[in-house]
Amino acid sequence: MPFFLSRLVRRLGTARAWGLPLLIVVTVFLTSWPLMIWAEPSENPITAVENYWWWFVVTASTVGYGDFFPTTLGGHLVGVYVIIGGIATLTTLFTKIATAIENAKGQRMKGQLDLGMSDHVVILGYTPGRTERLIQELTADGILPIALCAWDEVTQNPLPDHPDHGFVRGDLAEESVLRRAGLHRARRVLIDAHDDNEALTLTVAVAHVSQGAHIVVTLRDMARAHHFSYVDDEVQCVQWHSPRMATEELQDPGIAAVYADLMTHGGRNTYSTPLPDALAGTGFGDVQVAMGRSFGATVLAVRSDGAVVGPGWDSPLPAGSVLYYVGGRRLSAEEIVRSCTP
Repeated sequence: MPFFLSRLVRRLGTARAWGLPLLIVVTVFLTSWPLMIWAEPSENPITAVENYWWWFVVTASTVGYGDFFPTTLGGHLVGVYVIIGGIATLTTLFTKIATAIENAKGQRMKGQLDLGMSDHVVILGYTPGRTERLIQELTADGILPIALCAWDEVTQNPLPDHPDHGFVRGDLAEESVLRRAGLHRARRVLIDAHDDNEALTLTVAVAHVSQGAHIVVTLRDMARAHHFSYVDDEVQCVQWHSPRMATEELQDPGIAAVYADLMTHGGRNTYSTPLPDALAGTGFGDVQVAMGRSFGATVLAVRSDGAVVGPGWDSPLPAGSVLYYVGGRRLSAEEIVRSCTP
């Protein structure tokens, strides 16, 4: 509602919008006052200009307080004329208001309006089904307001049931389109393009307009990620086929780099190992602390009876469990037992 009201005020603030209603009311006033002076006796206070303008306003608006009123037939006819003129003025004005509201709504649905959003998330690119899933995950976690930007091929707002989200369409590589989406005021930007070449083009445009926003790009071929560092070394690339990774990176900047390090040979990798029989019944917290203190390893989860879980701190680990941990190297059973033994 505030959005529509602001647009309405701007539209009705133009001389063109007020011209016809103003012409009608001024014409009726200037013609009715001399007629009222002619029709009413001079002792009737309604003929005085300081009283007549007030009577004219309340009569034309059909309020009619009755503090001033005509007493002759001619004065009554003038009153009818003023009422008709007032109704014509209000009808014209209300018609223009309704038209302005409808035009603003239509332009909003077509993505043609400037979005007055700031500190928000801008999503560049629309893929049916996928984009809805991304937005659902973002809004479920209570992230910032979202502005969706699509190419001209998307003729209508694909999310009409979400009035809190903005929509802009056009050439997404054009600065004017990005500014309509408020990208220069955005806090985070997700580039989810049709292909990696398009993604690189949009990244160049976004880096030019953005003012310090965290930029996340989804790629089909992660081998091309280093190309994006040529544009801005702060750009974070994630795998296109993992939309959840994109939303996590938007919410928690830097998490994609952590995952990438875990999956890169030579970094801190993920490992699994059967729980040594000697540690059966040991508390999960004790094992976690011992492995962390001795080897800098972090136990992520435990598989027991076919289920992978994160046990409570004091939960005893049953025999046959499998530990999953992050570390600099694979640990032997003897090393794990030795770290847990006082």
